[in-house]
Amino acid sequence: MTISADHTAPGSAPGSAPDQAQPRPAENAVTEAVRKFGITVEDYMLPARHQIQMVDPEGRLLAEGEQGTEPGHEYPLPGDEELLAAYEQLVVGRRVNDQNSALVRQGRMAVYPSSHGQEACQVAAALCLAEGDWLFPTYRDAVAVMTRGVDPVQTMTIFRGDWHSGYDPAKHKVGIQCTPLTTQLLHAVGVAHAAKLRGEDTVVMAMCGDGATSEGDFHEALNFAAVFHLPVIFFVQNNKYAISVPLAHQSVAPSLAHKAVGYGMAGERVDGNDVVALLAVLDRAVALARGGSGPLLVEANTYRMQAHTNADDATRYRQDSEVAEWLAKDPVARMRTYLTGRGLLDDDGDSRIAAHAEAVATQLREGLGEDVPVDPQELFRHVFSEPTPQLKEQAAMLADELARDASSGEASK
Repeated sequence: MTISADHTAPGSAPGSAPDQAQPRPAENAVTEAVRKFGITVEDYMLPARHQIQMVDPEGRLLAEGEQGTEPGHEYPLPGDEELLAAYEQLVVGRRVNDQNSALVRQGRMAVYPSSHGQEACQVAAALCLAEGDWLFPTYRDAVAVMTRGVDPVQTMTIFRGDWHSGYDPAKHKVGIQCTPLTTQLLHAVGVAHAAKLRGEDTVVMAMCGDGATSEGDFHEALNFAAVFHLPVIFFVQNNKYAISVPLAHQSVAPSLAHKAVGYGMAGERVDGNDVVALLAVLDRAVALARGGSGPLLVEANTYRMQAHTNADDATRYRQDSEVAEWLAKDPVARMRTYLTGRGLLDDDGDSRIAAHAEAVATQLREGLGEDVPVDPQELFRHVFSEPTPQLKEQAAMLADELARDASSGEASK
């Protein structure tokens, strides 16, 4: 079944041609946004000619003329409290990434897709949202989930392999991390559509990687969001590789942000290792979406410093020199230097933040080291709201087998 927006003019018969004098709601909103900024529709939708960057890799605030901004693409500097909160989450995220990698080697986690080097994207995506907004993460966005307020152990439960998810999505307004590529974008658009139909003041942050932009679900999600004019921000973390496939083998577009104009939405590029610029760009995107400007696409240029997962050998498809180049752009060190230079962070403050990060790492070690009781019958409890006869039969067979095993065990004592 094909779903289309209702563009029929009031009073016209079903199936008749729409009144050409009545522009579509999406056109009204785009025109209004363009009028506010005093630019053309094309300049509104196309990203700025240079990516937005506020703090350079050496931790220095760039002059306004060097930040990549243009008319209609201006970004105010985030407040000091927001920057300090972001830095603390950066430090916690880095410690969590490294701790989880160690837990995988110890056999206490089955797998972990590290976001080491991408923490700025993770933190900014979560911090820019209001309490009632929704976040839809990828499997690599555990730091974003934690920054949104989900308990660290509950966040990592999925990677231990003993349950589907450790947290309630509805309670935290955070979608469940899952391995299928790009499916979360469709879920995000669905939630945004439902919120709009209910008249709710909700913005949805839909996160994905550069590899997801090669999937059909990406096209469907963006097209649906644009046609129905939904408050969704598609946040693409371009870390240069879809596992082992480099971006050059996926797309020859000038940038991934340029894809936005093809759907009738605004796009922007930002330095994904500059948390100051990320907060500025995403804060504005959320405000625009909440104000009725429709969906937006933000591309963050970043880099995955570690392997895709512990099952991947990144040395087979990228050079050490490339990794070293991005190491010099580290988001944590950059932010520390910037805050210290401005007098917002001293040694005592940095030590307090480091202690907080270590406490979270300890919580993970202890929580993921606990033995979890296993109930095989859970396999059947959450498949259907009403179990089918086949499921009931299978559950009964398993129960009988478990009972016989238990009896045999007792008899052998």
